[in-house]
Amino acid sequence: MKKGLLLLLLPVLSLTGYAQDKWDLRRCVEYAIANNISVKQSDVQARLAALTLQQSKLVQIPTLGLSGSAGYSAGRNQDPTTYSLTTQGYAFNQYALQANVNFFNFNSLHFNAQGNKYALDAANASTDKLRNDVSLNVANAYLQFLLSYQTSKTAELQMTQSKEQLEITRKQVSAGTLPELNAAELESQVAQDSSAYVTAVSNVQQAVLSLKAYMSIDAAQPFALDTPSVDKIPIESLGELQPETVYALALANQPQQKADAFQIQAARKYVAANKAAMLPTFSLFGVLGTNYTNQTLNVVGVTATPPSTQPVGRVTVGATDYNVYSTVPGGSLIYDKPDYFNQLNQNFRQQIGVQVNVPILNGGGLKINYRRSIANQRNYELQQQLDNLTLKQNIYQAYNLSVAALQKFEANKKTVEATQRSFDYAQKRYKVGMLNTIDLLTNQNNYYKAKIDLLYSQFDYVFKMKVLEFYKGLGIKL
Repeated sequence: MKKGLLLLLLPVLSLTGYAQDKWDLRRCVEYAIANNISVKQSDVQARLAALTLQQSKLVQIPTLGLSGSAGYSAGRNQDPTTYSLTTQGYAFNQYALQANVNFFNFNSLHFNAQGNKYALDAANASTDKLRNDVSLNVANAYLQFLLSYQTSKTAELQMTQSKEQLEITRKQVSAGTLPELNAAELESQVAQDSSAYVTAVSNVQQAVLSLKAYMSIDAAQPFALDTPSVDKIPIESLGELQPETVYALALANQPQQKADAFQIQAARKYVAANKAAMLPTFSLFGVLGTNYTNQTLNVVGVTATPPSTQPVGRVTVGATDYNVYSTVPGGSLIYDKPDYFNQLNQNFRQQIGVQVNVPILNGGGLKINYRRSIANQRNYELQQQLDNLTLKQNIYQAYNLSVAALQKFEANKKTVEATQRSFDYAQKRYKVGMLNTIDLLTNQNNYYKAKIDLLYSQFDYVFKMKVLEFYKGLGIKL
């Protein structure tokens, strides 16, 4: 039995005796938030929302693009430098610098960017809500560990006292002052207390495993927890946690309420953006471009040859035929291919103009988007009302549970005091032979049961008060 208890206690001893690296609540919460997968996923969504916002801001900046092309053209087509039709193949280069500025109906882009800003704020608030949920779950698991640990210490004390009582009784049985039945009854009680202690130690291990699960820690990893006394946990008074006061603070501080408000603001901006998208759009554009072909020729001079006469026809005058001559100027044109950069300079052109885009028939897409954005805004407003109603109900419920837990805690205090006095009297009467073993064990069990009930009610009260404090939006503090 002793060896079995020792083997079972080894994990607990490692939890409580490894003082070099103990985890308190703050460290547990910080680790859980940093490693929780749901929080990481929400953080990724927030980063995606940030990229969407960045893109919507950059869309408002005038566009500027540089393009270039090179190729070979054959067949009948238009020469890009002379714009005349030709059937001769040629190689070409084209370059263009284009700019576009939206100067009317800019609000569609502006409102969309503002909506994305509020959507990012809502995503960050949703991530904060997940962090708060993780903090609350870890705090609950941490308190459950403390409760299990304190319960195991109480069970250990009860087992030790039962063993001590058994040793005293055995001596009295040996001396003949008490019957053997008393020792047998106490041996049965020691066995029950040992079983209760084993169960309590197992509950400690289970509480640690539950806490590891919330923190995403390997179950086999060594893990030592700090065990502060529950009496040292600071608790605000119920007078400072009146439901209406807590509700007013929760509306301003709870991440869910912040997320709802941001979602509504984003929806309003999207409504304005979709409405502006149905208006005409005016934009200013400009183009700088040039071309080059390898078939372009420039006249660079004329050959120096004398003029000549050439017959161009005959005429008859008085039955006599005469030749008609025409003087042809001398010389011929001299052509040369221009330099690559000179040709680009000669073909440089500029364009500037205004472009108008008027949506007329587009399958109803713009109007449907506008109506859909109005419906989305209404949906977010209804969701905000629902979340606020749920929040208020939860706060009032938490307050009522805290009041009931406090009353139960105070009642259990009195029960412990009464059962302790009864157990003290029973021990004194048992020592002088005025009380049988069964009555002694009954008083002992009533006393330790009252202590366990007090522990449960105390931790229940602390947790319910911490939940009520949590709704104020100030975090969990142990």
